[in-house]
Amino acid sequence: MTMRILFVDDELNVLAGLKRMLRIQRNEWDMHFAGGGVAALDLMREHSFDVVVSDMRMPGMDGAELLTRVSEQYPNTVRLVLSGQSEHEKIFRAVGPAHQFMSKPCDPEELIKTIRRACTLQNRMQDDALRRIVTQVKFLPCLPSVYRSLVEKLKSEDSTLDEIGEIIGNDIAMTAKVLQLVNSSFFGLPQHVTCPSHAVSLLGLNVIRPIVLAMGAFSHFDDIAIEDFSLQKVIDHSLGVATIARKIASAKTTVASVVDDAFMAGLLHDIGKLILAANLRESFESALRLSREDEIPLWQAEKQVFGTTHAEIGAHLLGLWNLPNPIVEAVAFHHQPSDASQKEFSPLTAVHVANVLHLRHEEEGKEVCCDQSYLRSVGASGEVGVWESFLERELI
Repeated sequence: MTMRILFVDDELNVLAGLKRMLRIQRNEWDMHFAGGGVAALDLMREHSFDVVVSDMRMPGMDGAELLTRVSEQYPNTVRLVLSGQSEHEKIFRAVGPAHQFMSKPCDPEELIKTIRRACTLQNRMQDDALRRIVTQVKFLPCLPSVYRSLVEKLKSEDSTLDEIGEIIGNDIAMTAKVLQLVNSSFFGLPQHVTCPSHAVSLLGLNVIRPIVLAMGAFSHFDDIAIEDFSLQKVIDHSLGVATIARKIASAKTTVASVVDDAFMAGLLHDIGKLILAANLRESFESALRLSREDEIPLWQAEKQVFGTTHAEIGAHLLGLWNLPNPIVEAVAFHHQPSDASQKEFSPLTAVHVANVLHLRHEEEGKEVCCDQSYLRSVGASGEVGVWESFLERELI
């Protein structure tokens, strides 16, 4: 399937350079070029585009405003920023509407790889329901108390990076957003970062401060009363699953990246619930009600209401944000690990088992089972009892 890509920049020489640089993609992509935000929107009224790649600093309508309008009018379009390193202040305005950030000048291979990844993720979204939900996400909710604490620390001249990183690491939404930015090619880091404290140390307070304080980067989850749903409970559960997943991974392997990814995947595994609660509240309430009345798992109720699940929604968004594939896969399949292509111990294994163990502790008397077929396929069927035994202290 040919993907239609729109590049937007007010500098004609930049557009000409992109055309030359991307000539090799002519058989794979249908590429269009617009000399500014207004021209881009005119083209989008005539054609549908899978991906928009926009500069930030443009006269009249800048990139942040353009991508905001695209997110509102054409929510199925993936939105990427290609901009200069000197434009941090403008990038912060695009943290909400942009899916990913790239630096300019951009290495051709990096640009092609980034766009291909976005296109691949779009192709995987065969279900219109998943595409519609993921691409219209405007914000993630964070706990007001955590947000206030972070703002106070950021305003204090005595705050340290470690303190800021610790606060961010205790909130799912803040962690996800910081990882989205630090893992973009805009900052040119040589490897994926999966630890919020590490991300804060790399970005620095001058970058973190405007991200957090920028309007739209986070949503205060003030007084949104949803029956059978508590943001605090989701965060507590996610932190518990993350801690258990890290313990399981540490017991199974000495590979540091697997252990780190297991923790971060555990922390983010239910981020789809936050997305639904914050952006599609009424339908999410229907799913919660269906789950309660029919006594079925929430993800199965979501499938009936939305045509997709919080696991699939969260994973796809994290994929668009360029988080590592092991984390994305663990989030996507933590309820149904047998559907994953990976058939060896991975962060998915740790998160699936950790989620079951934590749910058993939270919902005593309610039967929650591991996927035994999957555990046999990865050679871990006999270890769950051992893991549960030495993790009992974590669950008290």
